[in-house]
Amino acid sequence: MVTFGSYPRSGAMALYSSASGGRLRKGGRIAWTVVSALAVESAIFGLAVVPAVLLWEWPLGWRIAPHGARVVLLAMWLIPAYLLFALCLMAWSALAMRLLHWRTPPHAEMRIADLEWSLLHWGRYLASAHVVRLLAGTLFRATPLWTCYHRLNGARLGRRVYINSLTVMDDNLLEFGDDVVIGDGVHLSGHTVEGGIVRTAPVRLGSGVTIGVGSVIGIGVEVGEGAQVGALSVVAKHHTLAPHAVYGGVPVRRLDAGRGGGSGCG
Repeated sequence: MVTFGSYPRSGAMALYSSASGGRLRKGGRIAWTVVSALAVESAIFGLAVVPAVLLWEWPLGWRIAPHGARVVLLAMWLIPAYLLFALCLMAWSALAMRLLHWRTPPHAEMRIADLEWSLLHWGRYLASAHVVRLLAGTLFRATPLWTCYHRLNGARLGRRVYINSLTVMDDNLLEFGDDVVIGDGVHLSGHTVEGGIVRTAPVRLGSGVTIGVGSVIGIGVEVGEGAQVGALSVVAKHHTLAPHAVYGGVPVRRLDAGRGGGSGCG
């Protein structure tokens, strides 16, 4: 029998045909993901821009002399117009994600090379959030408006939660109690990438938790009520931190052990 490599020719052709079909299906999924994401983001952007444009066009009808004063007024009007655009962008983006059910799947393991729909839906969800972070987050972070955006985007947040970070992601996998404070530059998300596989798990912070500047919180982490994580600390994935304790370091260890606690993560 004539062979092709170590397989009979018919078997090799079948494998080649299967591989080609798989590549075509992946290519189709990628193309649809890109096109649909661009269409949705264009619609969100357009809806957010309309109120800002209308606000800015309003003073165009004013008759102000001299001409230089009119130019200065119009230039100053750009600031409130942009603020209005940023507010609308946050609202429309969060609403679109809810309507389209683009979310981070919980407790998932998604192989990047397979490019399955669950991975692509997640990618579109993160892409939409990235646009909001880029165009609105720098203006509103650490304010109740930024907390409101995360809540609208799927996060379950208590009262008086302050998020002074642009790298808090996978909102639908986040659950914070009341009076939680997230410091500047904190990386906190419900996903990690390991060996070409995206793994996801919820992150839960109890009431009164403070996460210090520049810290990294892994997936599946649970922080007890009133606990504090010091600046530039790393909490490894799937760890539980005791309530009313102080932690710090890379990886974190308990710093107040002398006040009635063991060492390390619980």
